[in-house]
Parts: sequence; structure tokens; C-alpha cells
Amino acid sequence: MRILIKGGRVIDPKTNTDKVLDIYIENGVIEEVGENLSKEFEDLTELTEIDAAGKVVAPGLVDMHCHLRDPGQEYKEDIESGTKAAAMGGFTSVACMPNTTPPIDNAPMVEYIINRAAQVGKVNVYPIGAVTRGLKGEMLADIGELKFAGVVAISDDGRPVQNARLMRRALEYADMFDTLVVSHCEELELLDGGVMNEGFMSTSLGLKGISNAVEDIQIARDIILAETTNTRVHICHVSTKGGVELVRQAKKRGVKVTCETCPHYFTLTEEAVAGFNTNAKMNPPLRTQADLEAVIEGLHDGTIDVIATDHAPHHIDEKNVEFEKALNGIVGFETALSLGITYLVNTGKLTLNELIRKMTVNPANLLSINKGMIAENKPADIIIFHPEEEYTVDVSQFQSKSKNSPYHGYHLHGKVEYTIVGGEIVVNQGLLL
Repeated sequence: MRILIKGGRVIDPKTNTDKVLDIYIENGVIEEVGENLSKEFEDLTELTEIDAAGKVVAPGLVDMHCHLRDPGQEYKEDIESGTKAAAMGGFTSVACMPNTTPPIDNAPMVEYIINRAAQVGKVNVYPIGAVTRGLKGEMLADIGELKFAGVVAISDDGRPVQNARLMRRALEYADMFDTLVVSHCEELELLDGGVMNEGFMSTSLGLKGISNAVEDIQIARDIILAETTNTRVHICHVSTKGGVELVRQAKKRGVKVTCETCPHYFTLTEEAVAGFNTNAKMNPPLRTQADLEAVIEGLHDGTIDVIATDHAPHHIDEKNVEFEKALNGIVGFETALSLGITYLVNTGKLTLNELIRKMTVNPANLLSINKGMIAENKPADIIIFHPEEEYTVDVSQFQSKSKNSPYHGYHLHGKVEYTIVGGEIVVNQGLLL
């Protein structure tokens, strides 16, 4: 397929590009990026032209933290439906967590994910392997086997590695294979059955709270372990003021620590739980306004490297229950970019270039994948969107099998119009092909 994208504002943080350009794509590869290419290529046969005037052309988004529920929980999501949702949100590459049934803790499971994604996936799928066998936190998985099978990182996301000695060994072994350890930070003993942020709101609703210390203690521990072993660690879904500051100070000391946050932690607070709204139940929980502001400051000053979705689909019957019994998590693919534009770019907290960097080249670099850029001879993974276009979120229109989002009815800016994966148009004028 030949594609000519004409006259769009090309933003590529990797190459420090921000100007109006044309892009010519052939056989899945970006062949040429430059000005007035339409004169050179418009006479070609079988050429699809896309007029991007007034729109932003950016690298396809990279999500380094999502849950596709496949295998074992396909009633919530599967690789096909999940990647459709990802494409609609502008993601062309996603890394899926290993807490499936069974977990991704061995080479055959990794091969299943890769092969299934090749058969039915709409975007690039990269498996993340388990740190421990069965995600039980008792014995390390075979990290070398997982790496050679094709994982881009290891994590026990959904549960922390509670044993500090085991976590240290994981960091050391992963370093031998140049594999990133992605850490879910939660002190389970201190968690003690909590279901939302500890504070006035939890007291008023009569719900058991989760203090910031539950997250901060584990972040501090893993930073210390990374500093002790001089190895890399990446902290999942940072939600607290203290967590942001711990990472900030560690980076100043030269510790090899990076971190991510998610859109819900810079757009929502514990107030969203009012009325026992289970679509606002997640882990870590939604925090206070002070925590939200600290997360935004961490994004602004570079402490927080990545915006990930933590896309966590659940069936309606798993959310339409008492708050204490409801499962944690929300779907995130189809709103992430718009939330970033609406709550960070339009408010002056980040430039559009900075937002795109945290959703493209930064996660791609951490996962060591050849994605997140617009450059000649690179894979043609590209999105086109109008940052000022406003739309209303309607969860009934989501491509995800699950609809557990607290953003239904929100007015957001930045609807994705085109998603191109490997030179193939997957989303055309806002419609999935």
C-alpha cells in the first residue's frame, strides 16, 4: 500500500520535528519525509492520499502497561478486541501484562501471545513476562527463557513482589539479560483490606481506606534495591505525592529508576468515588487533589517519564456490585490521548510535544522496541488527530468488550482520525476498518 499524508503538522519528539510536512509510505515503511512531496508522488497508481492540513501527525502511541485478558478471561477482553480499542485511541504498539490465566511465565505462553497477535491483532503487541512463577511471589520465573522467547519486560503487575530478597534477585538477573523490571508497588500487610484512598471521603462513605504509605513504602524499597544493585527498575502507575518525590530525589542521585502514571491520576480524585461509583475503583486508588497536582508537576518536570493506560477491562457484572466486592480498574485505550490533551496540554501543564514524548518515544525506549518515531526507513506507525476537536465520551461506542470507564459523558478534545499500523490504515476518519 502506498500512502501520502499531505500538509500535516508533524510532531516527532525523537527527531525534534515540529513543522508542516508530507510523509510518503510504501510497503509498510516511511520512505520519505519532507515538504511538498505531493508533487513528486501524486501521480503514482494505487496511492491513498490523506489531507492532514490543520491536523497533527504523530508517531503511533506506545502503551507500556495494559491488560488484554487473553488467555483465560476473554469474556472481559481478548487480543482482537483489545487491539481494536487500542487502535481507536491512537495506540499502534501495546505491551500486555502477564496476569492472565494461566500467567505469562514461560516460553509457550509468550509464543501464544505473539502468534495470536499476529493472527488477529490490529496493532503491535509485545508480551511482558512474569517476575515469579505463577505470579505467586515465591520463586523467580526463568527470566532468560522469557527474554529469548520475546518479552520486552518482566512484571508481577496486579500483585507486588513482597519478598525483598526475591526482588533483588529479579533485578540482578533481569540486568544480565538487559530486561526492564516493571514494579507494582504495594505493601500488602499495610493494605489490610482497604478499597479506596484513606481520608475524609472513605470515612464519610464508611469504606476501609488505603494510605499513601502502602504505595510509598514499596517505591522506596525498590529504589533502594535498584541503587544497591545498580540496576534498572520502572515503577508502575505512580499516584501519590510522596511517590513522585521519592522518584525525583532518586533520579537526582543517579539511581536507574523510571516511572509512569496513568490519565486517571492526573484527571480524577477520590471525589469520583462519591455515590459508591465502582467505575472509580482502581489500584492504586484515586487520591487527593494534592496528590493529583504532584503527579502533574512530576509530568511537567520530567520526574514521570511515561503516561500509560493500565487498560483494565472488567465485565459489567464485576463492577455492578457492592463497592467492596467490585474489581479494580478501568478501560483506558480510547480516552488516554484526549485526556492528556484536555487536562495537560490545554491547561498549559505540558506542551503537545511533551505529551507525545511521554506516550511514544519514552515508553518505546524503555521497552527497547523500534517504535515511537517518524523517520525515513522506519516502520510506518502513525496517527493523525485534530487536537482542538471536541467530542463526548460514549462508552457504548467503545471497541473494548468492557465499558468500565468513569469518563462517560465527559467532553474531551483530540479525537483520533487515522491510525496507521505498519503502513496499513486501521482507523480511517474515526472509523475502525
